[in-house]
Amino acid sequence: MQFISGTQHFNVTPSPVDYLNQSESTVSCSFRISVLRMDFYSLSTVLLVFLITCLLAKYTRIMLEKAKLPPGPTPLPIIGTLYKMRISNIVYSLMELHKTYGDIFTIYQGHHPYVVLCGYKAVKETLIDKAEEFSGRGYYPSFHDFTKGDELVFSSGEKWKEMRHFCQSTLANLGIGKRGIEERIKEEIEVLTDMLRERNGSPIDLKFHLRRSVSNVICSVLFGKRFDYQDKEFQILTHCLEDNFRLMSNPWGLLYNVYPGIMKYLPGPHKQIMTNYTIIIDFIRKRMEHNIKALDSNSPSDFIDFFLNKMEKEEKSKATYYNHNTLMMNTMVILFGATESMGNTMNYLFLLLLKHPNVAEKVYQEIDNVIGQRPPNYEDRHKMPYTEAFIHEVQRFADVFPLALPHELTKDTQIRNYTFREGTVFIPLLTSVHYDKTQFNNPKNFNPNHFLDENGKFRKNNAVMPFSAGKRICPGMSLAAMEIFLYVTTMLQNFTIKSLVSPEEIYTYPAGVGLAHIPPSYEICFLPRSQE
Repeated sequence: MQFISGTQHFNVTPSPVDYLNQSESTVSCSFRISVLRMDFYSLSTVLLVFLITCLLAKYTRIMLEKAKLPPGPTPLPIIGTLYKMRISNIVYSLMELHKTYGDIFTIYQGHHPYVVLCGYKAVKETLIDKAEEFSGRGYYPSFHDFTKGDELVFSSGEKWKEMRHFCQSTLANLGIGKRGIEERIKEEIEVLTDMLRERNGSPIDLKFHLRRSVSNVICSVLFGKRFDYQDKEFQILTHCLEDNFRLMSNPWGLLYNVYPGIMKYLPGPHKQIMTNYTIIIDFIRKRMEHNIKALDSNSPSDFIDFFLNKMEKEEKSKATYYNHNTLMMNTMVILFGATESMGNTMNYLFLLLLKHPNVAEKVYQEIDNVIGQRPPNYEDRHKMPYTEAFIHEVQRFADVFPLALPHELTKDTQIRNYTFREGTVFIPLLTSVHYDKTQFNNPKNFNPNHFLDENGKFRKNNAVMPFSAGKRICPGMSLAAMEIFLYVTTMLQNFTIKSLVSPEEIYTYPAGVGLAHIPPSYEICFLPRSQE
C-alpha cells in the first residue's frame, strides 16, 4: 500500500491481520458456497445411488417373479413391455406375441404383470371351466378412477355379487328378454324407420341415428322414458358416451390405463374422459331426483325406481351397498355398455352388408320368405337360419370388444403347468378366440357359412364371445340379441340399402383399437323398398 506525505513515499505491506480483516466476509461467503455445493452434489449422488439401488432391487424382484409366470417379452424398468406394443393397435401387438409365445403369456404394464389368454381353448379353460376363480375384476383405471368400483362391472367380491344379482333381477322384472321389452324395441325402430323414410334415400352417416335409437331402448328401461332425437341434453349424453368409447380406444386411452398415476396429471385428450363421465352423471342425477319426488313404492316403473325402493328397505343396514352413488354409477355403466356395444355392432352390421351384397341379398330373401310384410318378431329367428348365421358372423368378424376387461383371481389356481397366486390379473384376448383357426375355416374372411351346417341349418359355435364369458358375461346379452335381430330384419324389410362407392372401395378396418374396435365412418342410403 502506498502513502504520499509531502515529497516522501512510503510503501507499506499489509499485515496478515489487515488482510483477514478486509476479506473475512468474502472468504466466509465463498466457503459457505463451496460447502453448499459439496452438500448438494453429495446429496444428489446419494439420492441417485439410492434410486438406482431401489430400481435394481425392484427389477430383480420382477425378474424372479417372472420366472414363475408364463413366458413373454423381457420387461424393462418403468416401461415394462410397452416397447413391444404398437400403441395405435395394441390388439395387433398382442396377436403377434401370441404367435411367438403361445396361448398363455405374460406382459408388463410398468412393473405389473398381466397374463394374456389366447384362443378358444385357453379362454374356456379359465373363464368358463374355472369361472368362480376368475370372477374377480382387475383394475381398469379409465373406468375405476371415476366409479371407484361402486357398480356391477368394476367391483369385486360381495359388492359385485350383490350388485349383479340386483341388476339382473331388476332388468328381468322390467321385461329384459321378454315380450315387454320386444314391444319397446319395435316402437323405437319405428321412430328410426320413419326418420329414414323422410330422408327419401339421401346419404347419411348412420352412426349418429343408430346410437340415439339404441340408447333410447335402454333409457326406457333405466329412466322409464325415451328422448326425442333433437333433445339437446340427450344429444350431449350420447355424444359423451361415444366420445369416451373413442378416447378409450386410442393411444391416449391406452397410456392412461398403463400409467394412470402419471397421466392423470398430464394434459391431453384423455382428460376429457373424466369430464364426460361428470356430464353423464349429471344427466342421471337429474332423472334420479325426478324419480325421488314422484316415487310410488308400490308401483316402480323403471330401474331407478326399483333401486330407490331397495335403498329404502336397506337404509337401516350398516353394510348396505345401496345409496345414491351406487344408483348413479350402476345406471351409468349399464347405459354405457348397452348404448356403445349395440351402436357399434349395428354400424358394423350395415357396413358389412354394403361390403358383401351377395350376403345382403340372401338376408333379404329370407326376410321376404319368412316374414313378408308383417312386422318381424323375435321368434322368427328360429325359421331364419341364414339371418342368424349372418348376425353371429358380424359379431365374430367385427369383434367389437377385442379385449375382455381384466379378470383377477379370487384364490390360488392351477392352470396347465402354472400355479397362479390370488390377485393375478388376466387379459382374455377375444380377438384370438374369434379368429381361432381351430374353430373357424379361413377366419379372416367374412362368411356366414361359419355358422351353417351342411343342410343350411344354423349351427351355434361357442367360440363367439362378443359379451365375454364366464361369471362376468354381460348381463344385457339377451337384450342385445333381441335388438340386433329386430333392427336388421325391420330395417331391411322397409329399405334397400346402397353405398356411394363400390364394394371393392369399402374398407372395414377399424378407426380405433383399444377398449373396442371403432367402426370407420361411412355413408349409406336407405331407399324405401316401395320406390324400387
